[in-house]
Amino acid sequence: MRMFLLCLIGLMMASSDPAIADMKLLTKPAAGANETRYFTSIDGLMDGNADVVLKETRQGKSVSAAVLDVCYPVAKGSDRRDRFVANLTVNGQTLTGTTQSLNDKLPVTVKLVRKPTGDTFDFNGQISIGQTVTEVASSDNSDLSEKEFLDNQSTDDGITATPKDFTEVSPEAIAVKVKLDSAADFLKSLKGQDLEVSSGNLAVSCDALRAGEQTVNIAVDPERAAALIAKAKSMPGVVTAGWTSGVMEMDRTIRFAAADWRDGGKINRDKLAAAVGDVLARTLSAKPASTAWNPDTGKLKLVLKRPSQILPALDLTDTIEFTALVASDRPGASDRLVLWVSTPAISTADESTGPKLHLADDSGSDEEGEPEDDNGSVDALAREFKAQRWDADNSAWK
Repeated sequence: MRMFLLCLIGLMMASSDPAIADMKLLTKPAAGANETRYFTSIDGLMDGNADVVLKETRQGKSVSAAVLDVCYPVAKGSDRRDRFVANLTVNGQTLTGTTQSLNDKLPVTVKLVRKPTGDTFDFNGQISIGQTVTEVASSDNSDLSEKEFLDNQSTDDGITATPKDFTEVSPEAIAVKVKLDSAADFLKSLKGQDLEVSSGNLAVSCDALRAGEQTVNIAVDPERAAALIAKAKSMPGVVTAGWTSGVMEMDRTIRFAAADWRDGGKINRDKLAAAVGDVLARTLSAKPASTAWNPDTGKLKLVLKRPSQILPALDLTDTIEFTALVASDRPGASDRLVLWVSTPAISTADESTGPKLHLADDSGSDEEGEPEDDNGSVDALAREFKAQRWDADNSAWK
């Protein structure tokens, strides 16, 4: 029996040796295999304002091919950007190439010398764009593997085409992703409409230049948002459209039954503004001064006034401003509304009769300025409207 077991073990070892050898072969990199590495910055290039991606294909430690992708401001301090992509010829440690910038069609010449220094790399040379020559002298540049590079690329555009409700996106905020060559025509189509376009979207970012798509953020009355999204989807060059993040913060939002606040299927805004103003006035010991609905965004501006307690003998007045937004709690038909109210902005002035004390507004001097105390205004609104508050721990209404 002992001899039988020894023979059996010997047979098992003999039969397993080829399998073990195969496993080793599978895990060992193939000789001469190409490896792709990336540099996502070359320090100091174009005064540090260039967005750079240098892609290298290597065999061992030698570079066999390289592509330089540079996005840069067309002038110092400009928000407008151009980009070039140059396939570089590799001659030892020298990388050279010529191309043309994508937007302004300027000639581009690249000559770089790449020098390994331990775990990092130095780059020296020149990049010429049109008549502008940039000297490159950059040291201690680290490279990334292809997996690391891809993991760092942002893919979420923040657009939700069909949200189930308005808890992660805001009812007045929509976003439209459009092809770059159609972006100008799309923006022109928005002229004359009751909406607001974020000016920050007008400058095409480096990410947009590389993707060939630009995202336009628009604020619009929630009652017109769905129609605007549907219209945008039908326009040339539009890739996707939907809701995105906006002003609504869930910790300052309540949800309540819509029946008492609708008239003929639409929100009775006068009634709602009066009710919200009365609650805020009682809570802050103030009096309603004015209410105004923004026709573009559907936001409500409420202004309250009260005697200032800073120095009562001066007879000063506090002006308290809130911004509010009301909408259905989800796209389409719903029997519930959501109401968001901003933190208050409080200013103090001398509005008494006779000579005035001119006060300077020094609120901007506090960079980390704490939000003004609203004396529990959101809780007071929740009680008045018999509303629910958002439970962030459980991601649900309570």
